[in-house]
Amino acid sequence: MHDTADDLPHRFLRTAEAGRFLGLSGRTLEKHRVYGTGPRYRKIGGRVVYALDDLKAWADRGLRTSTSDPGAGAVRPARR
Repeated sequence: MHDTADDLPHRFLRTAEAGRFLGLSGRTLEKHRVYGTGPRYRKIGGRVVYALDDLKAWADRGLRTSTSDPGAGAVRPARR
């Protein structure tokens, strides 16, 4: 049996969906794209899409175990 597009999990999210996934506004993700501070994205047919793995990896840069944990990276605000 062949899988149809309806049977496949959604691997790519548009900006608004990606924002909801991260708990951010779509506008904040747009600013992150302009400043180069956000998650990796793709342009497909003029549309911006985000892979779930890229969103998770970007969010995981802010992963901490306590308030004193410096962590391995940081998720910066959407500004220069």
